[in-house]
Amino acid sequence: MKTVVMLGALAIAATQGARAADFKAGDWNVSLGGIVNAYYTQVSCSGDAVGGLALGGKAVGCGGEKDRTTIGNGLLPNGLVTSATSRQGDYDVKALIGIYNATATDSAIAVNSGVDVRQAYFTFGNDRMGTVKLGRDNGIFGATAIFADMTLIGTGAPVQATQRGRVTLGHIGAGYSYVGYYGQIAYSAPKSSLGGFGLDAALVSPVADTPIVAAPVYTAKTSPQFQAQVSYAADGFKTWLGAKSQKFSATAPGVRDFTMAGVEAGASYQAGALGVLANFQGGRGLGILSDADQGDTRSKAYFVQATYKPADKVKLGLSYGISRNDDDTAGTFGLKSNANLTGGVYWSLTSAITLVGEVGQTRSKAFTGAEARMNGASLGGIIFF
Repeated sequence: MKTVVMLGALAIAATQGARAADFKAGDWNVSLGGIVNAYYTQVSCSGDAVGGLALGGKAVGCGGEKDRTTIGNGLLPNGLVTSATSRQGDYDVKALIGIYNATATDSAIAVNSGVDVRQAYFTFGNDRMGTVKLGRDNGIFGATAIFADMTLIGTGAPVQATQRGRVTLGHIGAGYSYVGYYGQIAYSAPKSSLGGFGLDAALVSPVADTPIVAAPVYTAKTSPQFQAQVSYAADGFKTWLGAKSQKFSATAPGVRDFTMAGVEAGASYQAGALGVLANFQGGRGLGILSDADQGDTRSKAYFVQATYKPADKVKLGLSYGISRNDDDTAGTFGLKSNANLTGGVYWSLTSAITLVGEVGQTRSKAFTGAEARMNGASLGGIIFF
């Protein structure tokens, strides 16, 4: 999906100059590449107890401790990605499988065998008809924001409840909702015929809620999720408008069915060494970490970022995001907002390796006025090959 910045987690690889290993096998061009990263992360939590998915609180932000240290993944996992492309008749054909794993666990002897096959799809199309995709891949809604987030190759909010055994959160739940990975049938219109405009749309396999801090109360039935985005790009400027929707069917007594509905709008501009980005999301059922994880709750999310390159190999950045619940529903457990401010330095040691240093603060507020804070710092690096 061209306007979704192509390959999910590996989308950033091209900007780092990384090159996969390519070889020819019959009619197929096969490519093998991947990601490995690790960051020393130190966090400290203070303030009041805030319920729900309070990313700045002691329970979630610091994994139940006041202070904590982890050497683990940033926002990206480690990954091994294999793809194959071919021209068959009038069609460009592609297949891709991405297998991912985490660096840090709570055990030095247990088998680290948690594998996340978040990408497995094939595409076909051409310059006249566009591209059809079938399989599992990232969603459209929220993809432009997360893949343009400077903390994609760093840590952002270094949430300890997720970094051990998985990844940190960047600005997920504190600036935008997670892009998600779904079974889908998607279509991208050919940009060549639209004069800089792009159109992406997908029927997505419907999902149940995964509320993390409570038992699930919704399931998915016969109505697929729908996601779509229109975009325009020219001369360093890009803007986008997206939406998604799905019906959730209640399974718990006293809980009613509802339809998740979200909209997104954003823009970015790159002028030489300076880059800026702003993104907005709003709707009901968008959740903190996953679709409907707070049930039928209305929310808004704002994300802004500025980056500057004082030298060819060095980028400085500052980003801020806030996700705010409009309703004090049962699903929020009293959480009003999560916000994260991150400053970072990104040094391209080689065309494949980037060394990263970030500092930031994550704040969570309750509807009662209680507030929790997590201060965090991370130092490490990432390689794309």
